Amino acid sequence: MNIWQFKDEILSLVQKYKPHVDFFAIRLERSHGADIFLRSGKVETLSTGISIGGQVRACHRGGWGFASFNDLHSLEAKLKEAIASAKWVGSEETVLAVVEPVQAKVSLIKENPHQIELIDKKNLCAHYTDILRSVSDRVVSTSVRYGDCTQQVVFATSEGTMIEQEWADWELRCSAIARDGETIQTGRETFGSRSTYTDLLNLDQQVIGAAQRALSSLDLPTVQGNTYTVVIDPILAGLFVHEAFGHLSEADMLYENPDMLETMSIGRRFGSTDLQIFDGAANPDHRGSYLYDDEGVPATTTQLIEDGVLVGRLHSRETAGKLGEKVTGNARCLDYHYPPIVRMTNTWIGRGQTPVADLFNDIPLGVYAKNWQGGMTNGEMFTFTAGEAWMIRNGKIAEPVKDVTLSGNAFETLQDIEAIGNDFVWDESGGCGKGGQSGLAVGCGSPSLRIKNAIVGGDAHG
Repeated sequence: MNIWQFKDEILSLVQKYKPHVDFFAIRLERSHGADIFLRSGKVETLSTGISIGGQVRACHRGGWGFASFNDLHSLEAKLKEAIASAKWVGSEETVLAVVEPVQAKVSLIKENPHQIELIDKKNLCAHYTDILRSVSDRVVSTSVRYGDCTQQVVFATSEGTMIEQEWADWELRCSAIARDGETIQTGRETFGSRSTYTDLLNLDQQVIGAAQRALSSLDLPTVQGNTYTVVIDPILAGLFVHEAFGHLSEADMLYENPDMLETMSIGRRFGSTDLQIFDGAANPDHRGSYLYDDEGVPATTTQLIEDGVLVGRLHSRETAGKLGEKVTGNARCLDYHYPPIVRMTNTWIGRGQTPVADLFNDIPLGVYAKNWQGGMTNGEMFTFTAGEAWMIRNGKIAEPVKDVTLSGNAFETLQDIEAIGNDFVWDESGGCGKGGQSGLAVGCGSPSLRIKNAIVGGDAHG
């Protein structure tokens, strides 16, 4: 089914129902994707699928109604449902930041993933599986997951916006589990792209590295838990800025929480004058990039921290309106099943001045942590597990260690950044979760960071 054919019906419904409600938006979507999963060489998933559906959102007197559906011919009935729901709950005032209506048709697809045979994608997964398993017979389990997707969206509002957008996305996740007796260690690598399938080819060295990390960790000593000065690489630093700080910049959480809004007050100092943090979808070719968000707002770049001071936050039209701030184009939904909420796009720390080798200077005893295994946040508190780590002794990288977790308070940690490296790396492997919408593509970027007073977990008994 071609969703573009519903444009005339959408325009007709806009004229028909615009007088009956303060605001409404219609989104029709067609997604086409492939999913492949090999566990220890056995195919557990090998599928392609097409999903067609839509959503309508209506707002009246501050109350929202929402309906999603798979039968596009029920569009008018679902629009009436959403309008009725909005009128049922609305009792205040509709406050949405004003934006200019947009008429646009854009394609961000550089290569269509469905022009590549499914067997070729499966063979790629099998190739990476073979690499993981070839490292050692102590690698007892492997997993390789491949996914691709194209999305075509028609979006219209009662204010006159009509946007047609399409894009493609690729993701590849590889992991190996190594075992020696009761000791088990995992190594993983994740790759993502908004550009071409070829970005997932010729990754043998990175994939073999995942298995080698799992294997070598079996024989490493566990780090002694303590407070250290740490140096973290751009990949781990990118995860930190996304998870520990980025979510706190999402304004939907703030305007509903006066205490956090006060904590995240514009003008508050969060770090040294060297610290710059940004988020934006206008930076092209990253996994969080687009031209218009899921409310039809043009993509922007928002500086969140300038010279260590909080100067901005991320908004939907509603949060920008309620807080009286500028809209940023950060309303995103995973697909038509979900309403758009405030989400990060590409989040990064600006490049610093310190040569990376100098980050280690004058550290008598510390930890150097690279890559990431996982992490979790709860408000401003965070815990991350490094993919690999080494002790720092007398300013030099020393012996490798395992089970390195970094935890702390995001605000205190930003204050404790002592130096920012002059390197910079983008990580396109991220899939962000919030509000039940998990796996939304994002980008993260950062230089290496030196952080004092970091809480490192491991073996507390030495």
